[in-house]
Amino acid sequence: MSADAAEGRRARKRAPRRGAAYWDPAVREVSALQRLRAQEAVRDPQLLPLRYARMASSPWAYLRGAAAVMAADLAAAPHSGLQVQMCGDAHILNFGLWASPERRLLFDARDFDETLPGPFEWDIKRLVTSIYVLASAEGVADQVASDAARAAIASYQTSMAQYASMGELDVWYDHITSDVPLAGLSSTFAKEAAQTIEKQSKKRTHEGVARQLLVTENGRRRISLEPLKRLDEGIHPDERARSYDQLFETYLASIPPHLRRLIHRFERVDTVRQIVGVGSVGMRVWLHLMEGDSGRQLVFFQAKQACASVYEEFLGPSEFDNAGQRVVAGQRLMQSASDIFLGHMRVGNEDYYARQFRDMKIIPSGQQISGYLPQFSAVCGRALAKAHARSGDPTAIAAYIGNSDAFAAGINGFAVAYAQQTHNDHADLQLAISSGAVTAAERPW
Repeated sequence: MSADAAEGRRARKRAPRRGAAYWDPAVREVSALQRLRAQEAVRDPQLLPLRYARMASSPWAYLRGAAAVMAADLAAAPHSGLQVQMCGDAHILNFGLWASPERRLLFDARDFDETLPGPFEWDIKRLVTSIYVLASAEGVADQVASDAARAAIASYQTSMAQYASMGELDVWYDHITSDVPLAGLSSTFAKEAAQTIEKQSKKRTHEGVARQLLVTENGRRRISLEPLKRLDEGIHPDERARSYDQLFETYLASIPPHLRRLIHRFERVDTVRQIVGVGSVGMRVWLHLMEGDSGRQLVFFQAKQACASVYEEFLGPSEFDNAGQRVVAGQRLMQSASDIFLGHMRVGNEDYYARQFRDMKIIPSGQQISGYLPQFSAVCGRALAKAHARSGDPTAIAAYIGNSDAFAAGINGFAVAYAQQTHNDHADLQLAISSGAVTAAERPW
Protein backbone atom coordinates (compact mmCIF):
# COMPACT_ATOMS: atom_id res chain seq x y z
CA MET A 1 0.00 0.00 0.00
CA SER A 2 1.34 3.44 -0.95
CA ALA A 3 1.78 6.18 1.62
CA ASP A 4 -1.06 8.13 0.00
CA ALA A 5 -3.42 5.17 0.20
CA ALA A 6 -2.43 4.59 3.81
CA GLU A 7 -3.28 8.20 4.59
CA GLY A 8 -6.69 7.71 3.04
CA ARG A 9 -7.37 4.67 5.20
CA ARG A 10 -6.20 6.50 8.33
CA ALA A 11 -8.69 9.26 7.51
CA ARG A 12 -11.49 6.74 8.13
CA LYS A 13 -10.65 6.92 11.83
CA ARG A 14 -10.99 10.70 11.84
CA ALA A 15 -14.29 10.55 9.99
CA PRO A 16 -15.92 7.10 9.75
CA ARG A 17 -17.61 6.79 6.39
CA ARG A 18 -21.01 5.62 7.61
CA GLY A 19 -20.85 8.24 10.34
CA ALA A 20 -21.23 10.93 7.68
CA ALA A 21 -24.96 10.18 7.70
CA TYR A 22 -25.41 11.78 11.11
CA TRP A 23 -27.19 15.11 11.22
CA ASP A 24 -28.75 16.78 14.25
CA PRO A 25 -29.88 20.43 14.14
CA ALA A 26 -29.12 20.61 17.86
CA VAL A 27 -25.44 21.06 16.96
CA ARG A 28 -26.20 24.53 15.65
CA GLU A 29 -24.83 27.27 17.86
CA VAL A 30 -26.34 29.93 15.60
CA SER A 31 -29.73 29.62 13.92
CA ALA A 32 -30.05 29.42 10.14
CA LEU A 33 -31.82 32.76 10.04
CA GLN A 34 -29.08 34.41 12.08
CA ARG A 35 -26.51 33.05 9.61
CA LEU A 36 -28.40 34.65 6.76
CA ARG A 37 -28.81 37.95 8.58
CA ALA A 38 -25.07 38.04 9.29
CA GLN A 39 -24.42 38.22 5.54
CA GLU A 40 -26.41 41.43 5.19
CA ALA A 41 -23.41 43.61 6.08
CA VAL A 42 -21.65 42.96 2.76
CA ARG A 43 -24.75 43.28 0.59
CA ASP A 44 -26.60 46.23 -0.85
CA PRO A 45 -29.37 46.92 1.72
CA GLN A 46 -31.90 47.96 -0.91
CA LEU A 47 -31.71 44.48 -2.46
CA LEU A 48 -32.05 42.47 0.75
CA PRO A 49 -35.87 42.25 0.50
CA LEU A 50 -35.48 40.80 -2.99
CA ARG A 51 -32.93 38.28 -1.74
CA TYR A 52 -35.25 37.03 0.98
CA ALA A 53 -38.21 36.92 -1.40
CA ARG A 54 -36.28 34.73 -3.80
CA MET A 55 -35.02 32.41 -1.05
CA ALA A 56 -38.54 32.09 0.37
CA SER A 57 -40.02 31.18 -3.02
CA SER A 58 -39.13 27.47 -2.66
CA PRO A 59 -36.91 25.09 -0.66
CA TRP A 60 -34.73 24.78 -3.78
CA ALA A 61 -34.20 28.54 -3.98
CA TYR A 62 -33.53 28.56 -0.25
CA LEU A 63 -30.80 25.93 -0.59
CA ARG A 64 -29.11 27.93 -3.33
CA GLY A 65 -29.04 31.05 -1.18
CA ALA A 66 -28.10 29.36 2.08
CA ALA A 67 -24.52 28.23 1.40
CA ALA A 68 -23.43 29.98 4.61
CA VAL A 69 -25.93 27.97 6.65
CA MET A 70 -24.79 24.67 5.19
CA ALA A 71 -21.11 25.57 5.58
CA ALA A 72 -21.60 25.96 9.33
CA ASP A 73 -23.54 22.70 9.52
CA LEU A 74 -20.88 20.79 7.58
CA ALA A 75 -18.17 22.19 9.83
CA ALA A 76 -19.98 20.92 12.93
CA ALA A 77 -19.16 17.28 12.09
CA PRO A 78 -15.83 15.42 11.86
CA HIS A 79 -14.28 15.42 8.39
CA SER A 80 -11.68 13.36 6.58
CA GLY A 81 -9.00 16.03 6.44
CA LEU A 82 -8.34 15.04 2.82
CA GLN A 83 -8.09 18.46 1.26
CA VAL A 84 -9.05 19.53 -2.25
CA GLN A 85 -9.99 22.82 -3.84
CA MET A 86 -13.68 22.84 -2.96
CA CYS A 87 -16.19 24.39 -5.31
CA GLY A 88 -18.00 25.45 -2.16
CA ASP A 89 -21.41 25.52 -3.84
CA ALA A 90 -21.57 22.27 -5.78
CA HIS A 91 -25.34 22.05 -6.16
CA ILE A 92 -26.60 20.14 -9.17
CA LEU A 93 -27.50 23.21 -11.25
CA ASN A 94 -24.01 24.60 -10.74
CA PHE A 95 -22.89 22.21 -13.47
CA GLY A 96 -23.30 22.77 -17.18
CA LEU A 97 -21.59 23.24 -20.52
CA TRP A 98 -18.91 25.83 -21.26
CA ALA A 99 -16.96 26.80 -24.34
CA SER A 100 -13.24 26.21 -24.00
CA PRO A 101 -10.82 28.73 -25.56
CA GLU A 102 -10.76 26.34 -28.53
CA ARG A 103 -14.58 26.69 -28.70
CA ARG A 104 -15.31 23.11 -27.66
CA LEU A 105 -18.24 22.54 -25.33
CA LEU A 106 -17.06 21.02 -22.05
CA PHE A 107 -19.04 19.94 -18.99
CA ASP A 108 -17.90 21.38 -15.66
CA ALA A 109 -18.88 23.32 -12.58
CA ARG A 110 -19.64 26.95 -13.40
CA ASP A 111 -19.63 29.26 -10.34
CA PHE A 112 -16.95 29.37 -7.68
CA ASP A 113 -17.88 32.27 -5.43
CA GLU A 114 -17.34 30.15 -2.29
CA THR A 115 -14.31 28.14 -3.46
CA LEU A 116 -11.65 27.36 -0.85
CA PRO A 117 -9.35 24.46 0.02
CA GLY A 118 -11.23 22.07 2.29
CA PRO A 119 -12.47 18.51 2.89
CA PHE A 120 -13.49 16.80 -0.33
CA GLU A 121 -16.67 15.30 1.11
CA TRP A 122 -18.26 18.68 1.85
CA ASP A 123 -18.77 19.29 -1.88
CA ILE A 124 -20.30 15.84 -2.31
CA LYS A 125 -22.68 16.36 0.59
CA ARG A 126 -23.95 19.59 -0.96
CA LEU A 127 -24.28 18.01 -4.40
CA VAL A 128 -26.28 15.01 -3.20
CA THR A 129 -28.44 17.10 -0.87
CA SER A 130 -29.27 19.36 -3.80
CA ILE A 131 -30.38 16.38 -5.87
CA TYR A 132 -33.02 15.49 -3.30
CA VAL A 133 -34.20 19.08 -2.88
CA LEU A 134 -34.42 19.66 -6.64
CA ALA A 135 -36.20 16.36 -7.18
CA SER A 136 -38.83 17.39 -4.64
CA ALA A 137 -39.24 20.78 -6.31
CA GLU A 138 -39.75 19.19 -9.73
CA GLY A 139 -42.12 16.48 -8.56
CA VAL A 140 -39.68 13.66 -9.29
CA ALA A 141 -40.61 10.31 -7.75
CA ASP A 142 -38.81 9.40 -4.53
CA GLN A 143 -37.23 6.29 -6.05
CA VAL A 144 -35.88 8.27 -9.00
CA ALA A 145 -34.47 10.87 -6.62
CA SER A 146 -32.76 8.12 -4.64
CA ASP A 147 -31.41 6.57 -7.84
CA ALA A 148 -30.04 9.97 -8.90
CA ALA A 149 -28.36 10.58 -5.56
CA ARG A 150 -26.74 7.16 -5.57
CA ALA A 151 -25.70 7.61 -9.21
CA ALA A 152 -23.83 10.80 -8.32
CA ILE A 153 -22.01 9.11 -5.44
CA ALA A 154 -21.19 5.98 -7.45
CA SER A 155 -19.90 8.05 -10.36
CA TYR A 156 -17.68 10.07 -8.02
CA GLN A 157 -16.39 6.86 -6.42
CA THR A 158 -15.64 5.15 -9.75
CA SER A 159 -14.11 8.25 -11.31
CA MET A 160 -11.86 8.95 -8.34
CA ALA A 161 -10.58 5.36 -8.45
CA GLN A 162 -9.77 5.87 -12.13
CA TYR A 163 -7.96 9.14 -11.45
CA ALA A 164 -5.96 7.40 -8.72
CA SER A 165 -4.56 5.07 -11.39
CA MET A 166 -3.65 7.85 -13.84
CA GLY A 167 -0.56 10.00 -14.18
CA GLU A 168 -0.60 13.62 -13.09
CA LEU A 169 -0.70 15.10 -16.59
CA ASP A 170 -3.37 12.64 -17.70
CA VAL A 171 -5.55 13.80 -14.81
CA TRP A 172 -4.87 17.44 -15.65
CA TYR A 173 -5.72 17.04 -19.33
CA ASP A 174 -8.88 15.02 -18.75
CA HIS A 175 -12.14 16.70 -19.72
CA ILE A 176 -15.82 15.90 -20.22
CA THR A 177 -17.23 16.71 -23.65
CA SER A 178 -20.80 17.69 -24.44
CA ASP A 179 -21.83 14.22 -25.59
CA VAL A 180 -21.20 12.64 -22.18
CA PRO A 181 -24.34 14.01 -20.45
CA LEU A 182 -26.41 12.39 -23.23
CA ALA A 183 -24.93 8.91 -22.80
CA GLY A 184 -27.38 6.28 -21.65
CA LEU A 185 -30.47 8.17 -22.78
CA SER A 186 -33.03 6.81 -25.21
CA SER A 187 -32.26 7.74 -28.81
CA THR A 188 -35.28 10.05 -29.03
CA PHE A 189 -34.49 11.86 -25.79
CA ALA A 190 -30.80 12.09 -26.66
CA LYS A 191 -31.59 13.54 -30.09
CA GLU A 192 -33.88 16.18 -28.60
CA ALA A 193 -31.32 17.06 -25.94
CA ALA A 194 -28.55 17.33 -28.53
CA GLN A 195 -30.70 19.67 -30.62
CA THR A 196 -31.36 21.81 -27.54
CA ILE A 197 -27.63 22.00 -26.77
CA GLU A 198 -26.85 23.02 -30.34
CA LYS A 199 -29.57 25.67 -30.33
CA GLN A 200 -28.52 27.08 -26.97
CA SER A 201 -24.82 27.14 -27.89
CA LYS A 202 -25.67 29.35 -30.88
CA LYS A 203 -28.06 31.53 -28.90
CA ARG A 204 -25.87 32.05 -25.83
CA THR A 205 -23.10 33.93 -27.61
CA HIS A 206 -22.18 37.60 -27.54
CA GLU A 207 -24.15 38.04 -30.76
CA GLY A 208 -27.15 36.27 -29.28
CA VAL A 209 -26.99 38.39 -26.12
CA ALA A 210 -26.76 41.51 -28.26
CA ARG A 211 -29.98 40.59 -30.06
CA GLN A 212 -31.71 40.14 -26.71
CA LEU A 213 -30.32 43.02 -24.66
CA LEU A 214 -29.24 45.86 -26.94
CA VAL A 215 -31.20 48.89 -28.05
CA THR A 216 -30.02 51.91 -30.01
CA GLU A 217 -30.44 55.38 -28.51
CA ASN A 218 -29.25 58.47 -30.37
CA GLY A 219 -27.14 56.32 -32.63
CA ARG A 220 -25.38 54.50 -29.76
CA ARG A 221 -25.84 50.96 -28.48
CA ARG A 222 -27.22 50.60 -24.96
CA ILE A 223 -27.92 47.62 -22.69
CA SER A 224 -31.59 47.17 -21.89
CA LEU A 225 -32.52 44.80 -19.05
CA GLU A 226 -35.85 43.96 -17.44
CA PRO A 227 -36.54 45.85 -14.18
CA LEU A 228 -35.92 42.80 -11.97
CA LYS A 229 -32.58 42.16 -13.69
CA ARG A 230 -31.03 45.60 -13.34
CA LEU A 231 -30.56 48.33 -10.77
CA ASP A 232 -30.40 51.99 -11.73
CA GLU A 233 -28.50 53.93 -9.08
CA GLY A 234 -28.73 57.36 -10.65
CA ILE A 235 -25.00 57.44 -11.33
CA HIS A 236 -23.93 60.03 -13.88
CA PRO A 237 -22.40 58.44 -17.01
CA ASP A 238 -19.11 60.28 -16.41
CA GLU A 239 -18.84 58.88 -12.89
CA ARG A 240 -19.65 55.41 -14.15
CA ALA A 241 -16.94 55.75 -16.80
CA ARG A 242 -14.39 56.74 -14.15
CA SER A 243 -15.33 53.74 -12.03
CA TYR A 244 -14.93 51.49 -15.03
CA ASP A 245 -11.51 52.93 -15.85
CA GLN A 246 -10.34 52.20 -12.31
CA LEU A 247 -11.70 48.67 -12.49
CA PHE A 248 -10.20 48.11 -15.92
CA GLU A 249 -6.67 49.07 -14.91
CA THR A 250 -6.60 46.73 -11.91
CA TYR A 251 -8.11 43.96 -14.02
CA LEU A 252 -5.38 44.21 -16.65
CA ALA A 253 -2.74 43.50 -14.04
CA SER A 254 -4.39 40.13 -13.29
CA ILE A 255 -4.35 38.65 -16.81
CA PRO A 256 -1.41 37.45 -18.96
CA PRO A 257 0.38 40.06 -21.10
CA HIS A 258 -0.73 38.55 -24.41
CA LEU A 259 -4.38 38.92 -23.41
CA ARG A 260 -3.85 42.54 -22.41
CA ARG A 261 -3.05 43.24 -26.06
CA LEU A 262 -6.40 41.73 -27.01
CA ILE A 263 -8.34 43.61 -24.31
CA HIS A 264 -6.84 46.92 -25.42
CA ARG A 265 -8.58 46.45 -28.77
CA PHE A 266 -11.96 46.91 -27.10
CA GLU A 267 -13.66 50.04 -25.84
CA ARG A 268 -16.45 50.26 -23.29
CA VAL A 269 -19.76 51.38 -24.80
CA ASP A 270 -22.21 50.99 -21.92
CA THR A 271 -22.49 49.68 -18.37
CA VAL A 272 -25.45 48.56 -16.24
CA ARG A 273 -25.70 47.06 -12.80
CA GLN A 274 -27.28 43.60 -12.80
CA ILE A 275 -29.36 41.67 -10.30
CA VAL A 276 -28.49 37.99 -10.67
CA GLY A 277 -29.30 34.62 -9.15
CA VAL A 278 -30.38 33.87 -5.60
CA GLY A 279 -27.28 33.67 -3.44
CA SER A 280 -25.72 36.60 -5.28
CA VAL A 281 -28.61 39.03 -4.79
CA GLY A 282 -27.26 42.08 -3.01
CA MET A 283 -23.73 41.64 -4.30
CA ARG A 284 -22.62 44.22 -6.84
CA VAL A 285 -22.56 42.90 -10.39
CA TRP A 286 -21.76 45.03 -13.42
CA LEU A 287 -22.38 44.18 -17.06
CA HIS A 288 -20.17 46.04 -19.54
CA LEU A 289 -20.74 46.23 -23.28
CA MET A 290 -17.43 46.30 -25.13
CA GLU A 291 -16.92 46.99 -28.83
CA GLY A 292 -13.84 46.01 -30.80
CA ASP A 293 -11.85 48.51 -32.81
CA SER A 294 -13.05 46.81 -35.99
CA GLY A 295 -16.65 47.68 -35.15
CA ARG A 296 -17.58 44.08 -35.92
CA GLN A 297 -17.08 42.44 -32.52
CA LEU A 298 -19.21 42.96 -29.41
CA VAL A 299 -18.27 41.41 -26.07
CA PHE A 300 -20.31 41.39 -22.86
CA PHE A 301 -18.02 41.53 -19.87
CA GLN A 302 -19.34 40.84 -16.36
CA ALA A 303 -17.65 42.01 -13.15
CA LYS A 304 -19.01 40.40 -9.99
CA GLN A 305 -18.27 41.39 -6.40
CA ALA A 306 -16.43 38.77 -4.34
CA CYS A 307 -16.27 38.54 -0.56
CA ALA A 308 -14.74 36.06 1.85
CA SER A 309 -15.85 32.47 1.28
CA VAL A 310 -18.49 31.27 3.74
CA TYR A 311 -16.06 28.47 4.65
CA GLU A 312 -13.28 30.77 5.84
CA GLU A 313 -14.92 31.10 9.26
CA PHE A 314 -14.31 27.38 9.78
CA LEU A 315 -11.24 26.58 7.66
CA GLY A 316 -9.23 29.76 8.06
CA PRO A 317 -8.68 32.71 5.74
CA SER A 318 -7.85 32.34 2.08
CA GLU A 319 -4.23 32.63 1.01
CA PHE A 320 -5.34 35.48 -1.25
CA ASP A 321 -5.94 38.97 0.11
CA ASN A 322 -8.19 39.75 -2.86
CA ALA A 323 -11.39 37.69 -2.74
CA GLY A 324 -11.72 37.98 -6.51
CA GLN A 325 -8.32 36.38 -6.90
CA ARG A 326 -9.46 33.55 -4.63
CA VAL A 327 -12.40 32.87 -6.97
CA VAL A 328 -10.28 33.05 -10.12
CA ALA A 329 -7.54 30.79 -8.74
CA GLY A 330 -10.09 28.23 -7.58
CA GLN A 331 -11.91 28.23 -10.90
CA ARG A 332 -8.74 27.80 -12.92
CA LEU A 333 -7.68 24.93 -10.68
CA MET A 334 -10.99 23.06 -10.82
CA GLN A 335 -12.10 23.53 -14.43
CA SER A 336 -10.58 21.67 -17.36
CA ALA A 337 -10.54 24.94 -19.29
CA SER A 338 -11.51 28.43 -18.19
CA ASP A 339 -12.64 31.68 -19.77
CA ILE A 340 -9.65 33.47 -21.29
CA PHE A 341 -10.90 36.78 -19.86
CA LEU A 342 -11.15 35.46 -16.29
CA GLY A 343 -9.43 37.94 -13.98
CA HIS A 344 -9.75 39.85 -10.72
CA MET A 345 -9.64 43.44 -9.55
CA ARG A 346 -10.17 45.78 -6.61
CA VAL A 347 -12.12 49.03 -6.69
CA GLY A 348 -11.96 50.99 -3.47
CA ASN A 349 -12.64 48.47 -0.72
CA GLU A 350 -14.50 46.04 -2.97
CA ASP A 351 -13.02 42.98 -4.68
CA TYR A 352 -14.35 41.68 -7.99
CA TYR A 353 -13.74 38.94 -10.49
CA ALA A 354 -14.49 39.31 -14.19
CA ARG A 355 -15.50 36.99 -17.00
CA GLN A 356 -17.35 36.90 -20.29
CA PHE A 357 -21.13 36.99 -19.95
CA ARG A 358 -22.77 33.77 -21.20
CA ASP A 359 -20.48 33.01 -24.18
CA MET A 360 -21.83 29.54 -25.00
CA LYS A 361 -22.55 28.78 -21.35
CA ILE A 362 -25.44 26.30 -21.26
CA ILE A 363 -26.96 25.96 -17.82
CA PRO A 364 -29.90 23.55 -17.64
CA SER A 365 -33.02 24.19 -15.61
CA GLY A 366 -34.42 21.80 -13.07
CA GLN A 367 -37.31 21.06 -15.38
CA GLN A 368 -34.96 20.21 -18.24
CA ILE A 369 -32.96 17.63 -16.28
CA SER A 370 -35.83 16.16 -14.26
CA GLY A 371 -36.57 13.64 -17.01
CA TYR A 372 -33.06 12.18 -16.83
CA LEU A 373 -31.99 13.13 -13.33
CA PRO A 374 -29.97 9.95 -12.56
CA GLN A 375 -27.92 10.29 -15.75
CA PHE A 376 -27.27 13.99 -15.24
CA SER A 377 -26.39 13.44 -11.58
CA ALA A 378 -23.84 10.80 -12.57
CA VAL A 379 -22.08 13.23 -14.90
CA CYS A 380 -22.01 15.83 -12.11
CA GLY A 381 -20.38 13.26 -9.83
CA ARG A 382 -17.74 12.58 -12.46
CA ALA A 383 -17.10 16.28 -13.02
CA LEU A 384 -16.69 16.87 -9.30
CA ALA A 385 -14.27 13.95 -9.00
CA LYS A 386 -12.24 15.37 -11.88
CA ALA A 387 -12.05 18.78 -10.24
CA HIS A 388 -11.03 17.27 -6.90
CA ALA A 389 -8.42 15.01 -8.51
CA ARG A 390 -6.79 18.05 -10.12
CA SER A 391 -6.29 19.77 -6.78
CA GLY A 392 -6.17 16.96 -4.22
CA ASP A 393 -4.69 13.49 -3.82
CA PRO A 394 -6.87 11.05 -5.76
CA THR A 395 -5.07 8.01 -4.33
CA ALA A 396 -5.78 9.04 -0.75
CA ILE A 397 -9.39 9.98 -1.53
CA ALA A 398 -10.01 6.72 -3.41
CA ALA A 399 -8.53 4.73 -0.51
CA TYR A 400 -10.75 6.55 1.97
CA ILE A 401 -13.87 5.86 -0.11
CA GLY A 402 -12.91 2.22 -0.74
CA ASN A 403 -14.94 -0.37 -2.61
CA SER A 404 -17.78 -1.02 -0.17
CA ASP A 405 -21.04 0.87 0.18
CA ALA A 406 -19.99 2.53 3.46
CA PHE A 407 -19.14 5.89 1.90
CA ALA A 408 -22.29 5.94 -0.26
CA ALA A 409 -24.47 5.04 2.72
CA GLY A 410 -22.99 7.84 4.81
CA ILE A 411 -23.28 10.55 2.16
CA ASN A 412 -26.76 9.49 1.10
CA GLY A 413 -27.99 9.32 4.68
CA PHE A 414 -26.77 12.83 5.35
CA ALA A 415 -28.30 14.16 2.14
CA VAL A 416 -31.74 12.75 2.94
CA ALA A 417 -31.65 14.26 6.43
CA TYR A 418 -30.28 17.61 5.29
CA ALA A 419 -32.79 17.90 2.47
CA GLN A 420 -35.50 17.71 5.12
CA GLN A 421 -33.59 20.27 7.19
CA THR A 422 -33.59 22.57 4.16
CA HIS A 423 -37.37 22.31 3.94
CA ASN A 424 -37.62 23.11 7.65
CA ASP A 425 -35.29 26.11 7.37
CA HIS A 426 -37.22 27.36 4.36
CA ALA A 427 -40.45 27.17 6.36
CA ASP A 428 -38.79 29.13 9.18
CA LEU A 429 -37.81 31.87 6.74
CA GLN A 430 -41.35 32.06 5.40
CA LEU A 431 -42.63 32.35 8.98
CA ALA A 432 -40.14 35.13 9.73
CA ILE A 433 -41.35 37.01 6.65
CA SER A 434 -45.03 36.57 7.46
CA SER A 435 -44.46 37.75 11.04
CA GLY A 436 -42.62 40.86 9.87
CA ALA A 437 -39.29 39.82 11.40
CA VAL A 438 -37.76 39.74 7.90
CA THR A 439 -38.71 42.13 5.12
CA ALA A 440 -39.22 40.56 1.70
CA ALA A 441 -40.17 42.00 -1.67
CA GLU A 442 -43.63 41.25 -3.07
CA ARG A 443 -42.21 39.81 -6.30
CA PRO A 444 -39.17 37.52 -6.20
CA TRP A 445 -38.60 37.22 -9.96
